[in-house]
Amino acid sequence: MTIPRLLLFLALACLVPASGLAATFEVILVVASKEPGKTDQRLAPYAANLKRLLRFESFQQAGKGSAKIDIPGSGAINLGAGQSLDLATNGDPQSGIRAQIKWKQGDRLLMNTALVLRPGVPAVLGGPAKGEGQVYAVILTAE
Repeated sequence: MTIPRLLLFLALACLVPASGLAATFEVILVVASKEPGKTDQRLAPYAANLKRLLRFESFQQAGKGSAKIDIPGSGAINLGAGQSLDLATNGDPQSGIRAQIKWKQGDRLLMNTALVLRPGVPAVLGGPAKGEGQVYAVILTAE
């Protein structure tokens, strides 16, 4: 490689933006019930906040998923029970990740919202009814 070609290559390489920023998103699908009962032990760290925010009596984990998504970037997380989250991200992983969230069941859009996620701080989204006295919710955490 000649020196002019090497210089051209290095100059072009400097123009390519360095991304390398990514976050791992953990999502738990929850079924909240008005009926008193045992809360799923896997949700024990979240139980008090779920009761306070959703005002339901018991909670069961119905699914879970995770994905590493570039910032900025987008990705999908399968939660089980036919549900998924589509996320489009931007922002700074250290101070706050702006996430556009589309919660779907199959092709049906259940919720379209935006949040700023702080690293390691769970966010709770109350969702659609599952049945009489029950609703879906998701717990979303970015690391």
